[in-house]
Amino acid sequence: MKKNNLMLGILYAVLGSVFLIIAISNNENKLSGVLWGLTGAMAGMGFAIIYKYIYWTRPKNKERYAEMLENERIDMHDELKEKIRDKSGRYAYVIALVAIALSMMVFSVLSSLEIIKEGKLIVLYLGGLLIFLYVIGIIIYKRLLKKY
Repeated sequence: MKKNNLMLGILYAVLGSVFLIIAISNNENKLSGVLWGLTGAMAGMGFAIIYKYIYWTRPKNKERYAEMLENERIDMHDELKEKIRDKSGRYAYVIALVAIALSMMVFSVLSSLEIIKEGKLIVLYLGGLLIFLYVIGIIIYKRLLKKY
């Protein structure tokens, strides 16, 4: 395993500790829940990366790690799997566009019925997101078309 992974794990653990100190000192703040969440996410991810680094760099696991890397390399460059990944990404993109459009309609109805108060803001945000995703999809498609 690369030394960069260990450094990244240490960085995440340190950031988790920093967020922990901030969360403890600002316990009555409105953002304390977010700070505690960042503490758990950063520290947990950091310790998990450090554990993986230590586990895979042990001499008894080096052969299994090399085999796992070779299988990953084969999987990443397999033409069928690449095509399936591309199709699944396309399906996810289309489903996200439909879900956003449906969410806009639902929030419009809920706002009209005065069930939620800031429905217009949510609808505007979702509309912007919908336009952004559509435009970025077209841009990426045209760039890939030029590339290939």
